[in-house]
Amino acid sequence: MKIDFHQNFIDGAWIDPVDGGTIPIYEPATGEPFGLIAASGAADVDLAVNAARRAFDDGAWGRTTATERGRLLTRFADLILQNAAELSAIEAKDTGKPQSVADADIAALARYFEFYGGAADKLHGEVIPYLSGYHVNVVREPHGVTGHILPWNYPAQMFGRTLAPSLAVGNATVLKPAEDACASSLRLAELASEAGFPEGAINVVAGTGHVAGAALASHRGVDFMSFTGSPEVGQIIQKLCADHYITCTLELGGKSPHLVFADADLDAAVPVIVKAITQNSGQTCSAGSRVLVERTILDKFAALLAAAFAKVRVGAPEMDLDCGPIITRKQQQRVQGFIDRAREDGVAVISEGEIAEGAAAGGFYVKPVVFGPVPRSHAIALDEVFGPVLTVLPFEDEADALRLANATEYGLVAAIWTRDGGRQLRLAKRIRSGQLFINCYGAGAGIELPFGGAGKSGHGREKGFAALHDFSKTKTLVFHHG
Repeated sequence: MKIDFHQNFIDGAWIDPVDGGTIPIYEPATGEPFGLIAASGAADVDLAVNAARRAFDDGAWGRTTATERGRLLTRFADLILQNAAELSAIEAKDTGKPQSVADADIAALARYFEFYGGAADKLHGEVIPYLSGYHVNVVREPHGVTGHILPWNYPAQMFGRTLAPSLAVGNATVLKPAEDACASSLRLAELASEAGFPEGAINVVAGTGHVAGAALASHRGVDFMSFTGSPEVGQIIQKLCADHYITCTLELGGKSPHLVFADADLDAAVPVIVKAITQNSGQTCSAGSRVLVERTILDKFAALLAAAFAKVRVGAPEMDLDCGPIITRKQQQRVQGFIDRAREDGVAVISEGEIAEGAAAGGFYVKPVVFGPVPRSHAIALDEVFGPVLTVLPFEDEADALRLANATEYGLVAAIWTRDGGRQLRLAKRIRSGQLFINCYGAGAGIELPFGGAGKSGHGREKGFAALHDFSKTKTLVFHHG
């Protein structure tokens, strides 16, 4: 498959980048280039933002009713499903995901547009009882033009997760996908036009983060920003937004813990824990990368985990194994660096997976590994690796488990494995996380479930009705009728 998306999608049409530059894109499974995208700059972003502004202020999109918006989103969902095989093939090749994972991502993408298509005309205001002689309404309105900077780990899903609620509310959008995984977003922009979205409602500009992304976040024609990526870049985005007094949603990563107590059903827990770190090769902000285990069952748990992890296999998308490659050579080297440093520091390896025979030598593969027991102060216990690296840390009692769970700067997702209902509630109230699972983890794509974090994991909420609130603003109307 050769992919050539060297143009941007702006105002309903394919447009060459102003400076004519392109960026090669690489297949993670082989390390070989397989296409081109535009190397956009500030001038291209300006064209896209101006197109969105016209669509919102003066164009057909700004006049579209909530019911009509809902129908467009639902029609787009149907079109995604009709083209699912093509989209999944693009996603698998561009990111290296196992084919079944790419298939699931496209199904989730369609579900985002289905969900928000149904929600578009259900974002209601309220009436506030006030002084005698007054009537007060609070209405929700779109921000206007929203900017969206996507990560490379779930490009198709993130297209739906960030655009669908914004469009449902009525915003016009400008999206900058990650340069390392751009192809599905560009194809989806084309399909959105086929679905009937008016010109300028959806604009996609490719390019690097430090050029095109920075231009989008700093553009004074943008009214709200959504960013998913690293904490370091998230800080930059927030500062750029502050310069022109707009707010943003930031989803910045995690170091999410599983708390496994002695009374847990280990046979149920272990397969879920393994999948929570091997899913998407650990390149998931909500990956369960820390397992905190009650010391009395450490040996038993480690044995079960070792046996399960030893069966993990890594390979190319068409092999459809447990893991694919890491997204880029640079990221592969970063993940491998964490692994090598832990080994050099004498941290014990509990178990390793295997790279399958037949995986291309030039692919960006990393052998999945479980370390433990890991010193609490070690980098792999505290830092987000963003790869298939699992750490096991023992705790003494419930209080110690809570301290350890909250011992990083992140606060995105956590899981508690115990049959004790009182313990479940006590810990659920005190663990710092935006989502918390009891005797399960990461319930599917979770389109309906509000998602976001605290601390270094960012702020704001995506998914569910909470996203509609972030992508809209309130206006208070006060009527004096006497």
